[in-house]
Amino acid sequence: MASEILMIQGRKRLLDRSSLSPMMHYRFLTSGEIATALRPFYFSVHPDLFGKFPAERATNENSLQILSSYIENLQQKRSPRPANLRFYLRPVGQDMPVNKKDNLKPVNITLAQADLRKTVKSILTTCNLPTTYVDSRPQEAALPASRFNRTAKGPREYNYSTTHGQYNYTEEEISHKVSKVKGSATLLNWLSRNVDSAKMKLNACEPVREEISRLQVELSRKLGALDIGWDCGWNITSFRGCLQALQALSEQHSEHMEVLRGRKLIFGSDTGVSMEGYVLLNSGEVRHNWLDFLKNLSNQDEALKKLPYFEKALSRVLKDIRIARRKFQPHTMVTNYESNLRRLTTTLGDCQGKGGYPKTWPDSLDNFELVVETEAGPMMLSPTGQFILPCSCPSFLLVSFISENMGRALELIDKYMKEKYIERELHQKCLDSLDIITLDKDDCITPQKMIVCCTALYSKSGELKEFLKGTRVTVTNYYSVLSDGQLCIPWNWKL
Repeated sequence: MASEILMIQGRKRLLDRSSLSPMMHYRFLTSGEIATALRPFYFSVHPDLFGKFPAERATNENSLQILSSYIENLQQKRSPRPANLRFYLRPVGQDMPVNKKDNLKPVNITLAQADLRKTVKSILTTCNLPTTYVDSRPQEAALPASRFNRTAKGPREYNYSTTHGQYNYTEEEISHKVSKVKGSATLLNWLSRNVDSAKMKLNACEPVREEISRLQVELSRKLGALDIGWDCGWNITSFRGCLQALQALSEQHSEHMEVLRGRKLIFGSDTGVSMEGYVLLNSGEVRHNWLDFLKNLSNQDEALKKLPYFEKALSRVLKDIRIARRKFQPHTMVTNYESNLRRLTTTLGDCQGKGGYPKTWPDSLDNFELVVETEAGPMMLSPTGQFILPCSCPSFLLVSFISENMGRALELIDKYMKEKYIERELHQKCLDSLDIITLDKDDCITPQKMIVCCTALYSKSGELKEFLKGTRVTVTNYYSVLSDGQLCIPWNWKL
């Protein structure tokens, strides 16, 4: 009973952000007030309104994730790491997606404040957006009991029209505008307008693809690499440039290229060694930076060799749960991952020593998978049944989360095991029936979403084949034609 009371009290201290000490007079912004204050900012950078610009869309998505984690850490009274974020803003007052890339305004936002109010004001000021709402919120806290006597009028009803009429939107209106943009095109209408230009771009880039294939084969053979891949949102001409730079580097510094023998090399958005042992080179860096990294690759490999031991140690303290890597997500660097494993193992070791795990748990958790994330990540159950937990998660919250979601996790694991084979079969049927060159998917598309998309494509193949024959298609969340002629379609498209 005592341990349960302590657990409840600890959870309240961590999660009840609205509770204030009687001696404190500084009033923190609530979650609702933060959302309201940042509403014009969110509407200016919403990724769903950047469908024609996948690179800028991806930048905004990634930056929003980091910003969300930063704000969450401040709300939980943790000290987040400073970050420099880049966003692309739509023109003021424009509801529909931008048609010209020149109309997008890039801004750089520095997150370094330890105060929520200052952080929100800094974001708005940097983007030249109104701070009227933040300024209107009182900084002095009322008596602690006053939080039980709030008026019915909440932050949702604040109106920006007094100073900035173009931001007079409620959350429902913003959602409607985004839905309007996402639903403004049906697949057939969109293809009829865009497939000809896509095929022209596709044909124009065919020589580039052929050269890439040639360079991949030649360099793999020369370096002894298992494979040379591309994992970046930029177009294929950038991939060719990376391969040409690597070719020149191998000719000038062949003695340092031996470390790539027997390895998989990937050009992406970061430099390092992934948890899988892949060598990653940042496609945006100069070749000399690559060379410096390759010269010191042995340091990364030493950390890679230790990973199985750290994973085994974590598995032991959590009843032999399987330590897994997150599906459908970008690569994680080995040095960061080692630190995350150490931290969570220590936390769970302390928990195991104090009182152990609930008696309702099975003797072994080897039917479950645990993915260890960075400290800023949320606790969640993935669509594939994996427990995804941040390394900074307190042990009592982790234990409670696993207890509450064991049954659901088993259901999702079983569902995923069936769906991945269904997806594979439907994928091949679509390739055959539509005569598509390639049918790929973004990391964000789960097997369930891909099944929905492929089922619809296959069932409507008679109507779609004349448009999609000889094309390269990527299933994602939006419509777009990439510069190399690749067609991007949403997984939940309507005919």
